[in-house]
Amino acid sequence: MIDLQFKGVSKVYRVRQEVEPDAAAHPLVRRLRALRLRRQEFWALRDVSFEVGRGEALGIIGHNGAGKSTILKLLSNITTPTTGEIVINGQLSALIEVGSGFHPELTGRENVFLSGSILGMRRREIAAKLEQIVDFAGVRPFIDTPVKRYSSGMYVRLGFSIAAHLDPDILLLDEVLAVGDASFQAKCLERIGELKRGGTTIVFISHDLNAVERLCGRVLLMQRGRLVANGPAAEVIAQYKRSAAGEPGALGMAAERKWPDLAQAPSDGVVRLRGVRVRTLEGQTTGSIDIRQPVGIEMTYEVLEPGHTLVPNYHFFNEEGLHLFAVQEVGPEWRRRPRPMGQYVSTAWLPGNFLSEGALRVSLGVSSHIPVSAVHLWQEKVVGFQVVDNLADESARGDYTGPMPGVIRPLVDWTTHYSAYADVDRGVEEVNTV
Repeated sequence: MIDLQFKGVSKVYRVRQEVEPDAAAHPLVRRLRALRLRRQEFWALRDVSFEVGRGEALGIIGHNGAGKSTILKLLSNITTPTTGEIVINGQLSALIEVGSGFHPELTGRENVFLSGSILGMRRREIAAKLEQIVDFAGVRPFIDTPVKRYSSGMYVRLGFSIAAHLDPDILLLDEVLAVGDASFQAKCLERIGELKRGGTTIVFISHDLNAVERLCGRVLLMQRGRLVANGPAAEVIAQYKRSAAGEPGALGMAAERKWPDLAQAPSDGVVRLRGVRVRTLEGQTTGSIDIRQPVGIEMTYEVLEPGHTLVPNYHFFNEEGLHLFAVQEVGPEWRRRPRPMGQYVSTAWLPGNFLSEGALRVSLGVSSHIPVSAVHLWQEKVVGFQVVDNLADESARGDYTGPMPGVIRPLVDWTTHYSAYADVDRGVEEVNTV
């Protein structure tokens, strides 16, 4: 069943066009000209069409001014479309601004009832959920204090907590995760995940691409009021990052580079690089890899001069430019063995459930360590790829849905030994010796 439909929706605003005043003109003439200012049309949305199925979590991303918030305002009936049709099936609640509807002179408790009513909750429903809302926000000692005395963090935590305990069929969220500290943001993500698992249809707008990727199976990419991409979260987010950098590939880097022209190919006369790519086990070139799947970095090169003991190597960097680790070919086949002239394809395989989610860039080199160290080839951050975490339980994430820190996330084996107590009445000291 389809919960939301946009059918060729457009929204235009008319903006007054400023003109340079003519200081020499008569004041009355200037005033008449000001009254006759031309109005320029600004199309916030142009012919946008999409559907959201029941229980689906849809993300909407794009640069500032791309039309994301206009979509939510149209869905929540804050404004109406200029052309097109919007179909909504089910009860809809929108959380566009955390803490909207709060009255500064009212206490936290009173604002819970006020804001809950504005968001569509009945008084009986609010009363039944009051304790959960207060505990979630962590403001119990101050719940009967006027919110004008709240810190900014307490204010937004209470606002989100109210909205987080709505039970609508459709929930619209606009940048609501930019609240509180890291631990509270994790609670927010977990709560939204619970709503998603409970069958709530979610439309989520955020600049936090990791949160969008964790929560949403499908993503829309908006650009200057137009829908330019609609597909799986990982693919659309990767496309957005490419457009943000102005270049193809994750973090502005392609998943493949080739040098078909021999004159342009990097070479020192001993080794010539012909290509490098990010690949799957099936041999496909990819800029996005599931966190659970192996990923290969494949280098194609030519040995032009025999007699050199060559060692291909790769270096991995994260989004902040931190050098995570380096790998080099140390297998028995070519270790300490000079390579004959010819073409080689060397692939380094990183196992699944090893890397953390995020974008990585790869630099490559071909070196010699015997008889002396030498670098024959070096290409700085030549390809890039995105590691995608889809919240599957086969990963190291388990049942946890919040953000996971760290640059790697290995899935390791655990051993837990259990011994039942023979006598439940034994003392604490005796129990501690078990």
